[in-house]
Amino acid sequence: MVRFTRLALLKTLLYTTVVITAAGSARASHPAPPQSSKERQTGERADPSQQTGRTPSRLATPIEHRIRAVENGLVPLIIVEGETQVRRRLLDRMKDYQVPGVSIAVINGGRIEWARGYGVMEAGSARPVTPETMFEAGSISKPVAAVGALRLVVEGKLNLDEDVNRYLISWKIPVNEFSKRVPVTIRRILSHTAGLNVHGFPGYVKGSAIPTLLQTLNGEAPANNPPIVVDTLPGTKRRYSGGGYMILQQLLTDVTSRTFPDYMKEAVFDKIGMRNSTYEQDLPSEFKSKAATGHLCSEEIAPGKWNLMPEMAAGGLWTTPSDLSRFAIEIQKCITGKSDLLLSKDMCAEMTKSQAELIDHWGLGFAVDGSGTALRFSHAGADVGYKNLFVAYGHTGQGAVIMTNGNNGSNLAKEIMMGIARVYGWRGYDGPERRSRGRIDAASYPHLAGRYKNHTVTTEDEKLFISTFDGTARLELVPESTGEYSESRFFVQGTPGQVTFLKNRDGQVTGLLYETGYEGNIGFEEKLI
Repeated sequence: MVRFTRLALLKTLLYTTVVITAAGSARASHPAPPQSSKERQTGERADPSQQTGRTPSRLATPIEHRIRAVENGLVPLIIVEGETQVRRRLLDRMKDYQVPGVSIAVINGGRIEWARGYGVMEAGSARPVTPETMFEAGSISKPVAAVGALRLVVEGKLNLDEDVNRYLISWKIPVNEFSKRVPVTIRRILSHTAGLNVHGFPGYVKGSAIPTLLQTLNGEAPANNPPIVVDTLPGTKRRYSGGGYMILQQLLTDVTSRTFPDYMKEAVFDKIGMRNSTYEQDLPSEFKSKAATGHLCSEEIAPGKWNLMPEMAAGGLWTTPSDLSRFAIEIQKCITGKSDLLLSKDMCAEMTKSQAELIDHWGLGFAVDGSGTALRFSHAGADVGYKNLFVAYGHTGQGAVIMTNGNNGSNLAKEIMMGIARVYGWRGYDGPERRSRGRIDAASYPHLAGRYKNHTVTTEDEKLFISTFDGTARLELVPESTGEYSESRFFVQGTPGQVTFLKNRDGQVTGLLYETGYEGNIGFEEKLI
């Protein structure tokens, strides 16, 4: 197991920052100076001019001030009502979440305003994350693949509402009681209303047998998924389906007579300058030196460094936040009628609107929220060792992409996105959830304290804390409620995690349930001492 420390992160803060000046050129900027003790207590940074005696305009540009405000202004996803909230530094939150590397690109005024990398490409190494570092995008692969399909619709080669079996050549969706009544269409695949199964795919460790696309569709060995079939009447409900995107991958291959990676490179990447993006599995040699290594929750390097994803349209894209920002900007321009490099204005409008009442907040490939100037399109992405978040506004030229190389990166990315939204004044973007501190008699805390399978619970000053055995994280357990069956429930301050202590009939604590908030993971831990 390879571990990284706060000192290692600071030593490797040799990140590259691209800041776009008013003239449109790029130049490097410098990291923010260390916080004073007062700043660490309040979370607010003093005016740089008061630290150096220079005027702010000579020390930093407005863009650099915004970068610092993001870097030093994070708040947890959940805060306790009525209690003072200290803003946290990005590097500290990386340590808290045990995520070795983060890459960010921010869109403002319809362009990439800045892009910056933090931390390292691999735990224990000194290779810094830069704006050119590539990550597995996970399900952010889907809206990019959706644009590849919608291009063919715009060209008249496909129809959004036609039975896809009309276009499929190498394989057909099995006809059953559901698909016979209502056909599977491209619109339904892209809006997750096609009645198809298989939520997602874990990928394959390097060196293991890799299935063909047909084996994946049929659920045949060595595929690690069941057959992809229609098991619900299409159009009756929204159910997220990565399996549908595997049908889309086969459809695009059949219609274009091209490999999926080749078609997407020509139809999307080359059109808008996404030079550090590919669906190829495994990575081509020219990209491997740029690839961030994936990490598990325990900071352990993922087996083989990353999984192979033959399920390319569903989760196999390798890319950077800057390239995904170029993609977002092109969609923004398309929505406002300023560009048709990828799609027509009408198609972009269709892509970014809710498709029906039963699938509110889901368009064609994207989740969609808000309306008017608050309209935004987004998608999250998760592969083993990588967690990412993509958000863009349709009419204001704002947005951001955050990519991480750690399994705990989802909530970190959400915190960073909230910070960006606050600094840039995004309309309608939710802030942290507020919860009240419950009332549980602190006299019971010593009975809850002890050593559990993976964590240690301690009490101090009438408060309860949970920490890992190695002490890398120590967080307060805030009482939330006392439930039935003598269970006491707490939330982990600053995170979406929840802990429920379990007691036997005699009132003795026997264990705990720890719901991490990371992709809904929950586990039972027996009390050992």
